[in-house]
This record gives sequence, structure tokens and C-alpha cells, in this order.
Amino acid sequence: MDNKAELVPASAGKRLGAAVLDWLGPAVVLGIALGVGAAGITERRSNGFIVYDTGLLVLLGSIAVGLTLVYTLVLLGVEARSGNTIGNQLMGIRSADADGYAPGGGIVFLRGLITGGVLLLAILAAILLLVLGWFGLALFILGPLFVLSVAWAVLVVVSNAWDKQGKLRGWHDKASKGLVFDVSAGRNPVKSGGIAGEYNFAPMDLPPVQQVASPVAMPAARNPVQQPGQPLQIPQPGGPVGGAPHAAPMPLHPTAPHNPNQWQPPVAAPPWTARAGEPAPGSAHPDDDVERTQLRPGVQAAAPAVLRIRLDDGQNVEVGASLLIGRNPAAMAGESVEQLVPVSDPGRSISKTHLQLRREGDGVWVTDRNSTNGSAVTTPDGIQSRLVPGEAVFVRPGSTVQFGDRFFHLGQA
Repeated sequence: MDNKAELVPASAGKRLGAAVLDWLGPAVVLGIALGVGAAGITERRSNGFIVYDTGLLVLLGSIAVGLTLVYTLVLLGVEARSGNTIGNQLMGIRSADADGYAPGGGIVFLRGLITGGVLLLAILAAILLLVLGWFGLALFILGPLFVLSVAWAVLVVVSNAWDKQGKLRGWHDKASKGLVFDVSAGRNPVKSGGIAGEYNFAPMDLPPVQQVASPVAMPAARNPVQQPGQPLQIPQPGGPVGGAPHAAPMPLHPTAPHNPNQWQPPVAAPPWTARAGEPAPGSAHPDDDVERTQLRPGVQAAAPAVLRIRLDDGQNVEVGASLLIGRNPAAMAGESVEQLVPVSDPGRSISKTHLQLRREGDGVWVTDRNSTNGSAVTTPDGIQSRLVPGEAVFVRPGSTVQFGDRFFHLGQA
């Protein structure tokens, strides 16, 4: 299989590299502005008090903070719509939501807030010291805070290295329900239909369709074959079976060689001879019903097709009349359910009872049971729609259903 069909989580090193490339420029601008501004602070005495002139620091600091804020908003908007940033582009990674689509502003904002939380505290402390004029304490307070903010940001960015689920999510990813993928080594889900993909990259390994014998009984004996130029032989009652010649065959008119270009008049059928217990043609049978189609003896109605779901962990389940899927599914009081399908989810992205499946015809009705992280259906042609909790949606074979961070394919055997 082509490696580009697989989803590859972004490594901690690429995440850190992308973050450095994204924020190195604003950090340099802020550092230079604040450094020049701090160097330009002068002091003078007025009425016995020491007064500091911070005009240059306020001016340069305001310009630098304003530029950084504009850059942050632009970066947030671009990443929210495409999962891409300058650093992500250069490192070959993309951020996404739990379904593999563009992350949106909420996820990007929450990730940034968690990563830069300590830095925001340092900035607020710097503003407070500037307002109060405690410049002598600035070095002792702001220095450790800025060092701590950098250390915290690095730790959060690479925290996916300790994730037990294949190093898939960092702390900020889990809090925001986001994902980051390596698109240089694998598929870009944002542009290829999310986690499930536009097409089925991993088709279900369903058992092959077994051939079934025809329910129509075949005749036990084959009619005798008439040879050209020979009289047609018709078995008589009590005569031999299987087309064996009768001792005294009934001769008909000799058969002339057939000419396809000459019309031949139809040959009259031989007179019908009744057998013992056999009704005559046209006679009514007590069981005849002209308004009802009679079923041949031995013919059975065709069984409905077998539907199966194949989860992303390889679990294969045949769908019965009703089925519940979740972390630890359980039927409600008075509810009759045929199957319970527990799904392992250490990350707890799926609810205890997440989905209900109800078989009908050649598909299933799927209902989200008011789950926390929601569900979605992707049709075989790549159209995705989210499920409204409590409302059943009819899903046909070939579709993919996402629930939390997991998904399954519906197939037909």
C-alpha cells in the first residue's frame, strides 16, 4: 500500500521545529524593542524623589507588542482554516481537529493558550512592574518568569513523546481535542477527506460471497434428442425412463431437412393422454388461487445480505437487529438490544454508550446517543455529515462512521 494513504502522527522534533520557526521572528522583535527601550530609561530627581523616564520603552514596547498581536491573529486565522503555518509548512506537518479536518479557531486558540500560558503571566508581570515603577525588581522577577515560560512551552510542544497511544497527542492536543500529522511522510487529512479519507484506503476484509445452488430443481431425465431424418420418440406411460428407446415407438411424420429460409407450418402436438391421478389440462385444482403466486416446492426465500462493521483496530462484527457501540455500552431500562460492542479507548474520546445501530433492509439506522465528542458519517463519495444526537440517520454499505477518535466501515458480505 502507498505510504501516502496512511496517517502519520507528527514527531516531537518536527513539532518543536515548527514552533521555533513560527515564533522566532516575533521573539526577536520583542527582545530588540524591549532591550533598546530598557537601555533608554533615564532617571532624574524631582522634589527629592527619583523619577524614571520610560517613554522610549513604552513606545518601542507598544509597537513590538502591536506587531506581535497582529502576527498572532493572522497566524491563528491561517492555521484555523488550513492547519498550516510557516513552521508547519517548512517542517511538513499539519494540525487538524479530531476528525482530521481543519482545526478551527477554537482548537488553535486553546492550544496556543496552554502552550504560552506562563509567557502571558510574565507579560502581565512586566506591565505591572512598569506601572508601579519597580524597575529594580524587574530583573529578579521577569528573568525567571521568562525562562520558565520558554521551558514550559517547549515541554508542552514535545509532550506527545510521552503519549502511550502511539505518540499521537500532546497535553495541549488532548485539552483542545486536536491532532497534528506528518504530511511529508503520510497523507494530509485536511485535504483528503479527514481521517476516513475521500476513498476507502483500507477496505474491509470481508469473507467472499459463497456460491449457492439454484433452488429450482433440475429435471431428473433429459428429453430424447431427435436425430435428423429419424422419427420423434415419445415415452409412453409405464415405459422406460431416461430417454431409452421404447419397444414400439410412435412414428410421426418424417422430419425433412430444415431450411432456415423457408417457412414451415407448425406441427400439431400429439393428443394428450391422461395418467392415473393426473388432472386434465384446464381443470381446476382445489388449491389453485389465481390471485396468489404459488411458491414452488423446495424454493426458499432469499436471505437478507450480511452486514458487517470493521473497526479501525481490526475488530470485525456482524450486524444483527440492534447493536450498541461504546467504551462500555449498556442498554437503557426497558430497552432490548441484541449486541453490545465494547471498544477500547484509553484516551476516553468515545462515550460509554456512544452509538446505536438498528438493522433495516440493506443498511442500518445509526443514532448518536448524546455522546460527548459527537459522531459523523462519511459516504462512499466523500461527503461527510455530523450526526445530531438522538436523530437516526440511514447508512448504506461502503460508508464510514466516526465516533470520538475512532471509526468503523460498514460493509456487505
